[in-house]
Amino acid sequence: MEAPILNDHNKQEFPPMHSAEHLLNGEMARRYGHGRAFSAHIERKKSKLDYHLPQALTDDEIKSLENYVNEAVKANVEVTEEYITQAEAMKRFDMSRLPDGASDTVRVVHIGNYDQCLCAGTHVKYTGEIGEFRITSTRWQDGVQRIVFRLG
Repeated sequence: MEAPILNDHNKQEFPPMHSAEHLLNGEMARRYGHGRAFSAHIERKKSKLDYHLPQALTDDEIKSLENYVNEAVKANVEVTEEYITQAEAMKRFDMSRLPDGASDTVRVVHIGNYDQCLCAGTHVKYTGEIGEFRITSTRWQDGVQRIVFRLG
């Protein structure tokens, strides 16, 4: 596996996990219409995402999400990037998490036709580099659905 990369904030990122997070986040937003995770903790060994949802995901929904990400991994699609102006990005993306003082040009990461979003993080070159994606636990409490996942 690829070594972690230090980004501008001196935070270690593990490209396979970060790319898996994009795939899960994009599908959650599409399926449930409540946006991407409002809280994320992405690490090499395990990661967790929190979503605002009105009810808990069922076991079948969790398995379907896991299968979706693994199908994207098996498809081995290319991960690409494009640079656009903030004005153009405002027409396509939620800009609420863009940090103050960001440059006028922003980066969009595309994972084939599976996901696209603003991102400054590091990613794999092809989804096949992610490896097996497993949702290891979930919890729903007070309108928050937590999903914990691992790779390998």
